[in-house]
Amino acid sequence: MRISDIIELVGALEGVLVLTPREGDGSPEIAWGDVFFYYAPDGAVPRSQPFATIVTKDYPDDTASRLDRPDTFRLNIAASMEEFRHWTATAPETPDASDVIIPHPVYGSLHWLAVVNPGPETTAAVKALLEAAHHRARERHDRRAAL
Repeated sequence: MRISDIIELVGALEGVLVLTPREGDGSPEIAWGDVFFYYAPDGAVPRSQPFATIVTKDYPDDTASRLDRPDTFRLNIAASMEEFRHWTATAPETPDASDVIIPHPVYGSLHWLAVVNPGPETTAAVKALLEAAHHRARERHDRRAAL
């Protein structure tokens, strides 16, 4: 999967706001080139965390995936506890492995999953995980709106 494939897939889901920070838009330079997916049917950036992100470079506290390699990115997905347990039960201990679902190197304790350069081995699972994460984000939004 390419970054554009993921943006197209997730962006087509109902109520998704895709943020792609870039120079001049007021976002911090460290976020330029990354992608953030929110459930935001009104088009406004919500106060909540995104339900998925694409990171295109190492961050100061997040270098284990070695995103400094050419043509390397990592898809991060907020997962349910059950999904997290399922996918991490046999996850490799190498956070830089490509096309393998792993616990997020920094946010795994918060049930985030990650895939460096998703490809044929993870495409179906990634699609299902993204749809499930979107569904949970929509449910959270609806619960908050009902208050």
